[in-house]
Amino acid sequence: MHPQNIVILGTGGTIAGRAASVSDNIGYTAAQVGVEELLAAIPALAQAGTVLTEQVAQVDSKDMSFAVWAKLAARVSHYLAQPDVQGIVITHGTDTLEETAFFLQALLAPAKPVVLTCAMRPATALVPDGPQNLLDAVAVARHAGAQGVVAVCAGVIHGAADVQKVHTYQLDPFSSGDAGPIGYVEEGQLRLLRSWPQAEAARAQAAAKSIAGLAGTVPRVEIIMNHAGAGGAIVQALQSQGVQGLVVAGTGNGSLHHELQAALLKAQADGVKVIRASRCAAGRVLPTPTDAIPDSAGLSPVKARVSLILQLLA
Repeated sequence: MHPQNIVILGTGGTIAGRAASVSDNIGYTAAQVGVEELLAAIPALAQAGTVLTEQVAQVDSKDMSFAVWAKLAARVSHYLAQPDVQGIVITHGTDTLEETAFFLQALLAPAKPVVLTCAMRPATALVPDGPQNLLDAVAVARHAGAQGVVAVCAGVIHGAADVQKVHTYQLDPFSSGDAGPIGYVEEGQLRLLRSWPQAEAARAQAAAKSIAGLAGTVPRVEIIMNHAGAGGAIVQALQSQGVQGLVVAGTGNGSLHHELQAALLKAQADGVKVIRASRCAAGRVLPTPTDAIPDSAGLSPVKARVSLILQLLA
């Protein structure tokens, strides 16, 4: 029987942040502490079996890029293929965690657990939240039967398709909306409420072959928002710059100001892929037979953008 290793991949974020004062929880610089240094501060991880680490990137997640996604996906693919690896943990900033999680799930649909974790306070805080989140993430990665891409923060396990950052400051800033969380981590034990994200083992293997070339060919997909008085000028400006896809965050059930809709319909007729999501934090766009612009099939605007990029790449 193979030893069951956990691999921790570092990408930066607040969990790796430093501030000048222990009392400063917002005036920090993200992505300063290496993943090995993060682990050294958590003695309990040394008792959690073999843990391997790799620093894939060191970025504030507000600056996350497709190039980092491609590199991260390649390393995740590499480790998923190792028979002695039970699961993968990724340290990440909270700002774009939901986008990275959805990207990895949509691309790889892994049969092993890939667990993104994070922090709202820097590593230098008087009471940092990163160490407990990292311990919880490792517990999830070690759980028998765990699969797919999930996020773990403040003891809550969220699925990649549902997780959304909904608070700017609280230590538990994520929600899974109508779907609810997958479960909770309580003193290192999991209490599951629903099933793990769907896994397709063949997808990870097939995607691994195509990941290397992704970064240089990323299609441009932008998000625009409907609002009172929304016009079509921004659509025209983006078209003039060669945009290939547009996601519109509509009001309510994906509704659009008539001027913005006219511009989007013209862009669609010109060959731009257009998807209609909602700017509402909960619920989904419910389609009708007369819709001229396709809906996002329940995805938030940022996740609909990731989905559209992957469609255009395919």
